[in-house]
Amino acid sequence: MSKATYDDVNLILRLYELRREDKMRAARSWFVANFKCKTMAEFGQLCPPGSDANAMFRQTASYWDMAASFITSGVLNEELFFQNNREMLLVWLRIEPIVAEIRTAFKDPGYMKNLETVAKSYGEFLNRTSSPETLPAFKARVGG
Repeated sequence: MSKATYDDVNLILRLYELRREDKMRAARSWFVANFKCKTMAEFGQLCPPGSDANAMFRQTASYWDMAASFITSGVLNEELFFQNNREMLLVWLRIEPIVAEIRTAFKDPGYMKNLETVAKSYGEFLNRTSSPETLPAFKARVGG
């Protein structure tokens, strides 16, 4: 892994600024409080097409998939990102139980692929830099 640069830091700060935008903050807050779907049926009930809940889900999930794409494309230093964005891991853990069903329903096998790839790396990062108990404890705390 290459050393983080000032460009990496500036991108992290820009991602943080975007997270503070009012609609994004509301969507993230809704997601953390409400999105705990374990099946596609639960997803359809909580986030029907055209609903505010669906929009908040999409805004939160797509934001973190976009941020993850910066890592998978090699634009952003992975370790610096991991040190500053554990919320991304929470979002993945909440989506993971239904992502296969969503991919099938949407006929989109690449849906949230960046998020999935980076979240798996994040788990490895936690095992390497913290403890093997950190990820399971985080999963238990956030309901993943």
